[in-house]
Amino acid sequence: MAHRCFVVPPHLLKAISESSANSDATRQAARACLSSHQQVMVKRKDCLRHNSRPRPRSAADPFIPAHVLHSPHRMIYDAGHVSSEAKLPGKLVRAEGDKEAKDNRANEAYDNVGTVLEFYKHYFGWKSIDNKNSDIISSIHFGEQYENAFWDSEERQMVFGDGGEFLSNFTGCIDVIGHELTHAVTEYTTALNYEGQPGALNEHVSDVFGIMIKQKVQDEKAKDADWLIGEDCILPGVKGVALRSMKAPGTAYDDPRFGKDPQVDNMKDFQQTYEDNGGVHIYSGIPNKAFYLVAKALGGYSWERAGQIWWKALRTKVHANCTFLQFSDATVDIAKEFGVDAVKAVRDAWDAVGVRAEKDPGDWCVVL
Repeated sequence: MAHRCFVVPPHLLKAISESSANSDATRQAARACLSSHQQVMVKRKDCLRHNSRPRPRSAADPFIPAHVLHSPHRMIYDAGHVSSEAKLPGKLVRAEGDKEAKDNRANEAYDNVGTVLEFYKHYFGWKSIDNKNSDIISSIHFGEQYENAFWDSEERQMVFGDGGEFLSNFTGCIDVIGHELTHAVTEYTTALNYEGQPGALNEHVSDVFGIMIKQKVQDEKAKDADWLIGEDCILPGVKGVALRSMKAPGTAYDDPRFGKDPQVDNMKDFQQTYEDNGGVHIYSGIPNKAFYLVAKALGGYSWERAGQIWWKALRTKVHANCTFLQFSDATVDIAKEFGVDAVKAVRDAWDAVGVRAEKDPGDWCVVL
């Protein structure tokens, strides 16, 4: 069953669609994007609940040339501004090994998808989204003034809108592409359910890998990075710096045209809600802040120790319905393999965000 993972959260789109500070055209475009988002949120939740992992487009498919059978194959299509996924992927404009296309957005998507795949392979030993060198298809120019980008697991591809009045440049944001492709990786690893705390962890994991990839591209150590997700999507004139801040959740933007960043960074502010599948984009700020604190405390590059702890916990101890507490215990347990200082850093970080990690994790998680 189809599901999409959007980088721009629904509360931001909802605010744009309702703000009297925006033009009728702007509000209408936001409503269209929000409607597209809401129609599949329930489908996404249902798909993951039943662990209905999609079959990737693989190198065994007939349109994949024989010479790329053992490596991911990137293909970029022009969607021609269609608003229906049934009409995707569109017209092929660049395939693996082709020279640069005339469309710069096609080249950005091609290059940045490649960067994400190489990061996973080099630092985590993971080949493409499924560890089986599945090819990656992307469609650019989706919809009209479509201010979002997403991974669609049924169509098995990335989809990029061109943006509108406030948000754009999705093909040029390496952290956005890292975030979205990590949703696909999650489907083939932990398959965290997309609701409540497991859903917030699902979003958190995508932010973690998105930010690590961005820091790798910019050659930034944890202490020097800004820890902003989607900063290159924000257009000039917007009162904000990014879509999210992992260092300071809740401070990314504050603009009357689409509201104030609602993310929280501590469990004391956690409340049960039916909005946004239980607040998956809001409460992801809590584990986001914890990861930032761990990476900063351990020093060096975020993917060297902090990222490895998170990855191994995901691969060995985290299950589909994992709570924040269970996730924190998993990371503390894995941190023991990285030294006493790592255990202290991880435990202190979870304590700082109001999630108390246990000293002796129980047998509450199984590998799926």
